[in-house]
Amino acid sequence: MKIGLFTDSLAELNLEQALDWCVSQGIEAVEIGTGNFSSAPHCDLDALVDDKQARERFLGAIQARGLSLSALNCNGNPLDPDSERGTKSKDILNKTLEAANRLELDTVVTMSGCPGDLGGGRYPNWVTCTWQPEYVELVERQWDEVIAPFWEGVASKARELGVRIAIEMHPGQAAYNTRSLQRLREIGGKDVIGANLDPSHLFYQGMEPDVVVRALGPGAVFHVHAKDTRLNPHEIALNGTLDIRPMTKAGERTWEYVTLGFGHGELFWRNFLSTLRIMDYDGVLSIEHEDLLMSPHEGIEKSISFLQGLTPRTTPDRSLEGSIGAPKV
Repeated sequence: MKIGLFTDSLAELNLEQALDWCVSQGIEAVEIGTGNFSSAPHCDLDALVDDKQARERFLGAIQARGLSLSALNCNGNPLDPDSERGTKSKDILNKTLEAANRLELDTVVTMSGCPGDLGGGRYPNWVTCTWQPEYVELVERQWDEVIAPFWEGVASKARELGVRIAIEMHPGQAAYNTRSLQRLREIGGKDVIGANLDPSHLFYQGMEPDVVVRALGPGAVFHVHAKDTRLNPHEIALNGTLDIRPMTKAGERTWEYVTLGFGHGELFWRNFLSTLRIMDYDGVLSIEHEDLLMSPHEGIEKSISFLQGLTPRTTPDRSLEGSIGAPKV
């Protein structure tokens, strides 16, 4: 596995400066945002689609520094019921798939999106409770009338372009847990729809990332975000994990994103990385820094140091299995 970085946390630097900093810290791969929730100035999406020379400069800047490009990231809500927001998000998703194809990159990271009420309105409606029959009707209509048709079309396009879509399970989106991601994979096809496995979003839902990876099965994880969450057991006991206080209320909420190792220790991460390997993932661990209590540079540096002693660096020779002295897996 390689240690990578989602460069959004270096938004104050231009692409070349961000890449130079990555090299200085021992980063081996980068994930670049193309728009939507990403605001870092590290690529011009239209140029990547339309201009061969722009693509060559972009890839050249990465490769000349000995780095690789692990994914393009266009996390957003392509199912946003607001016409302006939804159209923009869909456009960025489609252009990102086109850009990946032209860059000969096989992975795009994004989210599933969340529709609104079927009768109209400008706001997404994420159903989290089904004790009223109206909620059951709404969520099933969202899947049947909006989510399924959209992702059937996007998956078909991705398949034609030779690009895989790594969906980040995220609360507030249609695919937020194992069951809902599996449903989306059945709709779009398991060959092109998989997971961007980010354990930070699973922790505060009460999910065990190891169990999720095993349930998704071999080959289902297309990309990984290395990101941690600290849970506040006192606040959870009082208010549960459905916390709608602003993310800026660090220290008050029931959970918050933190630097690697500040939420879950080495034992969790050793087991998690081992499970990824068992399930045939040997790609990039892309650090995503969203710790409000630590500067991006310090948080990323600490995350790199934390991962360096834990990350598997070689692939075992399976041909030796069963021979005398062979490692038992």
